Amino acid sequence: MKNIYRISKYMLFATVFSILLISCSSDTETVEVIKEVEVVKEVPVEVVKEVEVVKEVPVEVVKEVTKSKGDLVIYSGRKESLVGPIIDQFKSISGINVEVKYGTSTEIAAQLMLEGSKSPADVFYAQDPGAVGSVIDMLQQLSPESLENIPAWAKSDKGKWIGVSGRARVLVYNTDNVKASDMPKTLNDLCDPKWKGRMGWAPTNSSFQTMVTAMRNIWGEDKTMDWVKCMMANDVKVYPKNTPQVEAAGKAEIDIGLVNHYYLYKFILDAGEGDKFKARNLHLDSGGPGSLVMVSPIGIMSTAKNKDNAQQFVDFMISKVAQNYFVNSTREYALIDGVKSGHPLITPLDDITKANISLSDLADIQGSAKLLQEAGALPK
Repeated sequence: MKNIYRISKYMLFATVFSILLISCSSDTETVEVIKEVEVVKEVPVEVVKEVEVVKEVPVEVVKEVTKSKGDLVIYSGRKESLVGPIIDQFKSISGINVEVKYGTSTEIAAQLMLEGSKSPADVFYAQDPGAVGSVIDMLQQLSPESLENIPAWAKSDKGKWIGVSGRARVLVYNTDNVKASDMPKTLNDLCDPKWKGRMGWAPTNSSFQTMVTAMRNIWGEDKTMDWVKCMMANDVKVYPKNTPQVEAAGKAEIDIGLVNHYYLYKFILDAGEGDKFKARNLHLDSGGPGSLVMVSPIGIMSTAKNKDNAQQFVDFMISKVAQNYFVNSTREYALIDGVKSGHPLITPLDDITKANISLSDLADIQGSAKLLQEAGALPK
């Protein structure tokens, strides 16, 4: 009995001792868990702070996007496909709300004359000097900074417009049917009967009419009229503009076309490497009207409501950003220093014998249209 009591006593003691150990162990774990919970509670406080910092970012962006910098209205005689991308780039960079009215240069000039002092236009951006020259009295003086960046031959002698990019008149020819050495040396050579039915022109195109204006200045009215009539007698084919002439020359539908230089290179690039597109340009080097180098002029209207924005746009168009666009995208000539030709087949501007005429003398494009009408090359 005593042994049983002792065993029971020991068992009771062991049980109590175990309970105490368990209790102590439980107390210790509880303390440690509480400590861990307290540490975890500190973490979300830092996360909340980080969220508050993130909330500050969009506020600044919204302010920049919604900030208004005014308006600008451009009347463009150049096609949207050619100049739309660079105008959009100006809009993006400047934040200015830009509205563009597109049309031919002659149409835009006529519209400006019709609207007069009530015109909403701030800027006239034309394809050729003739169109701008016809509204020269509606333009204001450009800033000295704009004028000094452009060579003398490529701007108004009155300081009212400057050239943005250059375009040379050329003869585009089919390389399978005509050798470069057999090509005409002057525009007068096109009257040779051997070219009968083999040529194309675009008498409604403003660049062509500007070339005719140069003829009238250099040759006189009578000789110009004789040339137009001899071309018609040689069954020159009529095209609506430059591009289809270049395409026709590449397909041997015509052997020679009278165009601006830069249309050719898109066809060459689209055709791939080598001589797959069978047409090339010839620059006449006689110094006559056939070697005319024109510019796409830009001017600010004297009635402009947004003069500061207009001047900002003019300056942008002769910046290296815009000049590189014209060289590499439309294949025109840059008119500022430091921007090189964008295609190896393009004759450098300095290597071209330019027509002996001031671009300011090309204003009477209406007189050229009238001459073409009288000759029967244009409908009356």
